[in-house]
Amino acid sequence: MAGEFELISKYFANQKLKRNDVALSQGDDCALLLSPAGSQIAVSTDSLVAGTHFLQSADPKWVGHKALASNISDLAAMGAEPAWVSMAISLPKPDEKWLQQFCEGFFPLADAHNLQLIGGDTTRGPLSITLTVHGFIPQGEALLRSGAREGDKILVSGQLGDSHAGLEVILEPHKRLLAHAATLEARHYCAESRIRLGMMLRGKASSCIDISDGLVSDIQHIMHRSKVGARLALDKLPVSQELIEYCLDKETAQQYALKSGEEYELCFTLPQHLLESVQQQAAELGILLTEVGEIIESDTLQLLRNNQLIEKDVAGFDHFRT
Repeated sequence: MAGEFELISKYFANQKLKRNDVALSQGDDCALLLSPAGSQIAVSTDSLVAGTHFLQSADPKWVGHKALASNISDLAAMGAEPAWVSMAISLPKPDEKWLQQFCEGFFPLADAHNLQLIGGDTTRGPLSITLTVHGFIPQGEALLRSGAREGDKILVSGQLGDSHAGLEVILEPHKRLLAHAATLEARHYCAESRIRLGMMLRGKASSCIDISDGLVSDIQHIMHRSKVGARLALDKLPVSQELIEYCLDKETAQQYALKSGEEYELCFTLPQHLLESVQQQAAELGILLTEVGEIIESDTLQLLRNNQLIEKDVAGFDHFRT
């Protein structure tokens, strides 16, 4: 059975991608990196824990993709260009088959984003993966949560709600009999990258966040940081046809879209005069953008359907909610 150092060498030290700004990668106590002039470095760390973010029985390839996709999403939300990633992985026992399949999900996504694995650690313990990603942003051009202003439009990328439905399928096996259950489960694990969108939004979006806790929760992070309110139109939330057929009606699907966590789409605000040009540029990238609301002066969150204020008890995704 391979030990720690053999596993590192066999599965994590042979990435073909080699960046010019990595002077020294794995093999010493630290990596040595070169920072480009005129850029800020965006850094984000996230953990995925078996039993919380994925089941022990989950496809390791999907887990590898999800682990990196969730971290890349943080870079996208800041408008950063991916550069480096480090990994700490804990395994109950050395498992070469699991690691091989994990890498089959991890490295294609890393390579597609010119993201080099620069080091990390493997230990014995409960199954978990912690990644730290680094990206570059031109000085002063980072997308923040704090710039939204009254009158700005609220937009989201892609379609929402599929991840929540996929999680239901994972946790409630009887729902595997529902329409498109397998497709929605795959979408829960395999989010699309929005790096190109985030970089395109530099100098345009007044605020931005990735949808990791649910739109209804994440828009409130923008509200808090920007000291504004927001109005969301539930009937405008973009949902897939698969989700509608899974839920049996569009209104229920849009409720999923409101609270669905781990979507890793972008929610951002935009001055009215930039709306048309940004939508056109996103279309050229093959990315769907949908206007779902606007920023208001009040510090409240208003939910509307068919232009009518509704009163419903809605909550975003919360890891600690019981």
